[in-house]
Amino acid sequence: MNRNRNLRSAVVFGFVLLLAGVLSAQGTSPAQSAPEKVLVVNGKTVEAKVRQIDGRSYVDIEALAQATNGAFTVEPTRIVLTIPAAETGAAIAQAAPGLSRDFASAAIAEVAEMREWRGVLRTMVTYGLAVSGAWDQDYRERVDEGLRQTTLAASTDEDRSALQLLKNQSAILTGWANEVMTARQSLNGSKTVDPNALQNDPALAKITNCSRFLNSMLVSGAYSDDGSCH
Repeated sequence: MNRNRNLRSAVVFGFVLLLAGVLSAQGTSPAQSAPEKVLVVNGKTVEAKVRQIDGRSYVDIEALAQATNGAFTVEPTRIVLTIPAAETGAAIAQAAPGLSRDFASAAIAEVAEMREWRGVLRTMVTYGLAVSGAWDQDYRERVDEGLRQTTLAASTDEDRSALQLLKNQSAILTGWANEVMTARQSLNGSKTVDPNALQNDPALAKITNCSRFLNSMLVSGAYSDDGSCH
């Protein structure tokens, strides 16, 4: 497992170097940055690090969303961050049964894991990177473990209904990942090195739409359904 994590870290680091090279080629000069600082949200220290660049503070938006039990979606022209409003004890008591807090938290983390796996695969295809299957197996294990933890956290009927959508998303994502990795191993360039291949990929579009829906549904605290997750 340590070997897989090291390989995964090396792959992600390679992606960062690649993107940095692209920016450099376009004439973008990196801004001078200060040492990272620790982020504390409502008195709780979170994993996200705060970086100060040119006098401004920056933090990873995904980590911020997780720290506040929120969610974010990346759209073509904007990034949408949704942070749930605080509820009073009386309001919670009067609310109709919905998604339990523990389940929603575990499910949001699981959606993030699946989104990260999908993102790495997209980067591999877009830039035609040659990588081994070791890091891919690491992502599979993390997604499987997250699904197991989410299953254990399900305690209401709405939890279990939402859990089925997560299982559907995991199955669709795994199937798509299998196709991408198989094509990459067989050197099928039309599917794994063509930067435009993903624009017309119906499976990827379905996965992306379901991910956005799940984020919105989980943050709302109430179960709903969407065809993209079936």
